[in-house]
Amino acid sequence: MKNIKAIGLLLIGVLTLGACKKALDYEPTGVLSSADLTSSTAVEGLVTAAYSAIGNGDMIGPIYSKWAYGSVRSDDAYKGGGGTGDVGEIDAMEHYNLVAPSMDAFVGRTWKNLFKSISRANVALRAVNSLPETSFPNKKSRLAELRFLRAHSYFTLKLLYKNIPIFDEAATEADILKTSNDLTNEESWNKIAADLQFAVDNLPEMQSEKGRVNKYAAQAYLAKLRLFQAYQQDDKHRVTSINKTRLQEVLTLTQAVIASGKYSLNNDIANNFLPEGENGPESVFAIQFSINDGTTSGRLNFEDGLNYPHGAPQYGCCGFHAASQNLVNAHTTNANGLPNFDTFNNGIADLNAQTVDPRLDHTVGIDGHPFKYDNTRPFSNSWVRDPGVYGNFHTMRNQQLATSVSYFKLGPFMGSAKNYDVLRYDDVLLMQAEAFIELDQQDRALPLINQIRARAAASTGKLKKADGSFASRYNVQGYTTTGWTKDFARNALQWERRLEFATEGERFFDLVRWGIAEQVLNNYLLVEKVRRPFLATAKFTAGRDEYLPIPQSEITFTKGLYKQNPGY
Repeated sequence: MKNIKAIGLLLIGVLTLGACKKALDYEPTGVLSSADLTSSTAVEGLVTAAYSAIGNGDMIGPIYSKWAYGSVRSDDAYKGGGGTGDVGEIDAMEHYNLVAPSMDAFVGRTWKNLFKSISRANVALRAVNSLPETSFPNKKSRLAELRFLRAHSYFTLKLLYKNIPIFDEAATEADILKTSNDLTNEESWNKIAADLQFAVDNLPEMQSEKGRVNKYAAQAYLAKLRLFQAYQQDDKHRVTSINKTRLQEVLTLTQAVIASGKYSLNNDIANNFLPEGENGPESVFAIQFSINDGTTSGRLNFEDGLNYPHGAPQYGCCGFHAASQNLVNAHTTNANGLPNFDTFNNGIADLNAQTVDPRLDHTVGIDGHPFKYDNTRPFSNSWVRDPGVYGNFHTMRNQQLATSVSYFKLGPFMGSAKNYDVLRYDDVLLMQAEAFIELDQQDRALPLINQIRARAAASTGKLKKADGSFASRYNVQGYTTTGWTKDFARNALQWERRLEFATEGERFFDLVRWGIAEQVLNNYLLVEKVRRPFLATAKFTAGRDEYLPIPQSEITFTKGLYKQNPGY
């Protein structure tokens, strides 16, 4: 853990210019005009501020941690906390009931925070463009970095809301006030892709300062965008076809990242979730955080601050993000070390008798199992805040031990200086595998998926109890060519993505991309609402619940220029 991260510092006083009021015009005290920013040093400060902005979300209005939007809305986790009324907006998300006026405070705040980051990128782009390359040799690279950062925020907005307004640094205030959110799905994807393609074309292969994006990060991000774009949706969010040209782009882009030799899987998946492993060989692009940097509390990730065990004496709050029984069951394996695809959810997994994938103990806090690799203080059911509602499981991938150099407690809330990985090499491998499968080349996907499974099998070194034994019985093996049909391979890929990114907020968006959200989530709820009666009224409605509503405050402000998403 470095004391000061190269890019993660907050540039005080320089935020946004040239946007409309409300979410698109965020003008804090001490804002500087463009005329004040004529030196290369000042412009570099604006670039740093744009990097900072992508990590400037908060617990109510998150922009990088998708635990509420992508994990709780899926079959991975329950809201947790002190009952259903505790941060009730997330309970409403879990029930797919997003029309209450109170939702605007949460969903609208995320919208606003993401547009703040876009505004920062646009301010910096205007400033960089104003300098000649002779006086600012880094001009081309900085422009590419800023367009990458802007694309990142627009991509997140599109995952969440689908129909969004998109404008660039050339847009005036009047232009922005006339920019609607009525682009076609293809048009909006391509606008975001243009920024990423510019980044691919103009970024260096590697950067000397940690945290700055490079060509390979841009290629990986563009591959992710093209993968989502390949699953073509109609205006009711139904997947109508899979565009093979887009899939071929995914293959080309991911192969460039793989062939670079710059990235590899960590030997132990644990290293992805510990500060000692940040900016390691698996991290392709990460939001940088810091501690002991001269500020009061450092520059920390507080978006996951609600998600520490409530009853644990070293924390004290707040018990959110409880792993679902369905997710725990999904980690069970058969005698061949493969998932129990058809039977995994037939009852409650007996973790004392059944074999499991080791990723379970990297993901879920379970009574008597080491919590976050600390075998001196195993997880206890007494740490769970409301077991009568949410059961006894917890999550822990994005939490840190109170003894970690990255950990900081601010009042009742916890923060961490551990970097937040946006793109990892495991994602690159699985994106390529998915493209191969949908292009009828599933045999080429097999070794990619098995790389991930082999790493999972090897990731047991930090999971031992104090007596040297394991709390779980591990058995995970690779797939063989026998029966490796396209349908089976697709099922295996989807299962692998779930376990590899469990509780990291990817699950819901994967289900929507594949066009199976209604089927999977309503089947999940049929069983889970019996286990957890608080879910009795939950139901996923296709054609609506794939995306959040456009915040009503923004529709009102634009006098109806922004059109509401279907079903709301």
